[in-house]
Amino acid sequence: MSVTTPKFGLGQSVKRVEDDPLVTGKGRFTDDEKRDGLLYGAVLRAPVASGGFSFGDLSEVRSAPGVKLVLTGEDTRHLQPLETGFKPKQPDGSKAEGRSIPILAEGEVGYMGDALAFIVAETRNQAIDALELIPVSFDGGDAVVDLRSAAKDEANIAYRQVIGDREKADEAFSGAHHVTTVEFWNNRLVANYMEVRSAVGEYRDNRYVLTTGTQGVHNCRSQVAASLGVEPGDVHVMTYDVGGGFGPKSWAYREYVLVCEAARRLGSPVKWTADRTDHFLTDAQGRDNLVSASMAMDEEGRFLGLRIDLLANMGAYTSRNAMLIPYLGASMATGIYDIATLDMNITGVYTNTAPVDAYRGAGRPEAAFLIEKLVDVCAREMGLAQDEIRRRNFISSFPYKTPAGRNYDVGEPAGHMDAAMDKADWSGFETRLQKSSQQGRLRGIGMATYIEACAFAGSEPADLRLQSDGRLLLRIGTQSNGQGHKTAYAQFIADLFSLPVERIAVEQGDSDALPSGGGTGGSRSIPLGGVSVRRAGEVLEKNLRQIASDELEADAADLEFFEDGIRVAGTDRILSLSDLASRAKDPSQLVVVEEVKQDEATYPNGTHICEVEIDPETGKTVIMNYVVTDDFGVAVNPLLLEGQVMGGIAQGIGQALLEESVYSPEGQLISASFMDYAMPRADNIPGIDFSMRNVPSTTNAMGIKGAGEAGSIGATPAVLNAVVDALHRAYDVTHIEMPATPLRVWETIQASRE
Repeated sequence: MSVTTPKFGLGQSVKRVEDDPLVTGKGRFTDDEKRDGLLYGAVLRAPVASGGFSFGDLSEVRSAPGVKLVLTGEDTRHLQPLETGFKPKQPDGSKAEGRSIPILAEGEVGYMGDALAFIVAETRNQAIDALELIPVSFDGGDAVVDLRSAAKDEANIAYRQVIGDREKADEAFSGAHHVTTVEFWNNRLVANYMEVRSAVGEYRDNRYVLTTGTQGVHNCRSQVAASLGVEPGDVHVMTYDVGGGFGPKSWAYREYVLVCEAARRLGSPVKWTADRTDHFLTDAQGRDNLVSASMAMDEEGRFLGLRIDLLANMGAYTSRNAMLIPYLGASMATGIYDIATLDMNITGVYTNTAPVDAYRGAGRPEAAFLIEKLVDVCAREMGLAQDEIRRRNFISSFPYKTPAGRNYDVGEPAGHMDAAMDKADWSGFETRLQKSSQQGRLRGIGMATYIEACAFAGSEPADLRLQSDGRLLLRIGTQSNGQGHKTAYAQFIADLFSLPVERIAVEQGDSDALPSGGGTGGSRSIPLGGVSVRRAGEVLEKNLRQIASDELEADAADLEFFEDGIRVAGTDRILSLSDLASRAKDPSQLVVVEEVKQDEATYPNGTHICEVEIDPETGKTVIMNYVVTDDFGVAVNPLLLEGQVMGGIAQGIGQALLEESVYSPEGQLISASFMDYAMPRADNIPGIDFSMRNVPSTTNAMGIKGAGEAGSIGATPAVLNAVVDALHRAYDVTHIEMPATPLRVWETIQASRE
């Protein structure tokens, strides 16, 4: 029997092993869960955005067909609100407190969709019907929705934060040859994952059991336990398949606490499942910043200093990471450019809208859009080409410490920009522009040279063991929500044992199986978790080799793993993996837990180039060409990586051209369905030319940088820069707000013609 070169290891484009059950309807999602005696919950949502409210007599509701329980804020006062997890230090030295999310609002509405009551009934329809019977009156308070207006009232200020050095910035700006200023909105978005949230609560043997789709069961367990007033060990959280996360499934929501509380009271399992309207109204939304930014430059267009004022919409309450997101953006505000000084003021503002939190990229897309939009305007005002002003200002020597304290370890920004420009045929654009003009169309080309921070300092423990049946089992505290973790993690160890990835079982989503876990977010799973998995694999491989050496009476160096086990090289003396499991004299040799700690973030970077054509009579924008060249360090699975990048680009295109969450002045969400909220479809997404020009990270033990959010970070500024380029060439337009919908583009053109 010959030994073949492992084809499932690191760097190979292995197809996902998890796809078959998902595409054949055998996936296990929360709403699929059945239990004996299962009851169903429904939430009464506020139909108004502000003001007081009160309930009348609830006896009719409690006696309605099938109804088992009715809970209001008065009934849930013993439950602790959901606390924010990051409280920044303010200029006066105090820590921002934030505004916690009550499990059920009591007496005051925060936003349209606020949770006012919870009904449990024998069927979902009975619970929904009973909601209509609840006697509730509202006093009709005035909603505060406009961010700029809200910021003028001190009562609406959630917190303030200052980053950088104001005195140094003053010096840079006072000595500048030219200052460029931009103002813009970073539009509010809805995550719109395929699987809306669902939760099943149970109470067994004095413990709560919660089954729900999360991005990490341990984080969810901690929050739910804190709200219920019990120790984390008294809550068992399980997650099976997750149909998308993008950030908003990283933390607990009110309904998770409510199903647990109801299950304890009733002695029966309780399920709640959102509909799409619930998702639009209540799941944490993304972005929503008002930005003013200025760049000081010398005569050559070299950057001297950056000044930013940012209003960040918190919504009605401060969600779990709400006050962290603007800081993450601020920490990357100078991008991949050598800018000596930064002065940034952040003001978090309360409004009567849904809470805002992390959405794919969590602050870094906002930062990339800010700096890349500003750099393009700087180029225009200084009479420089888009690529030339970037080339003059790129960081030229690494490692590099930014004014915000980020430590970039490696990078070759000019290298990936040149590679992307070559692939995009940048030099041939004028010819294509002339052809479009002849056809009565506008044409523009834009770029974004981005950098992001991800896989932040920390660790992710990995538990790897050989089971008695000869299968390897990996348990880890991250959570796949579409990325392909089962395949990628298996690749870290497949080559060590010459096994195909399907022979390696990967389990996530059980808070009892591991004592801790950091969850999935910030592109941390593979750079942090994967490194620990690899280390665990190396230790287990050594242990198994030693067991085989003793059993086969051969030197460990003369042994080789192959798909059916281990053997003495060149002989038929073989032990299967199940043989190794049964012959271990010390069972601890079969179980390895490793946790590799990382002290600094990693910094993926790259260049996105987008070329668009616009019909001036309709305002429709068509992406004609899209090229991205990324630096992700070491690529674990190029196929999965490319899929992640393309998915992120689709979301970036959505923000630039289509998506926007819109509230009326009264606080009514008027984009609360797919009839009113435009999502990118196949005809909005071009063919994407993806390539890598990788420089291994020096802060990650295996050189991996992370990639899950990068597509969304580079795409939005590249697309909008291309749109503005087209409008500027034809009509001298210098700005358009996102999303650049056909109507908004058409109106901009009409205004410029007038």
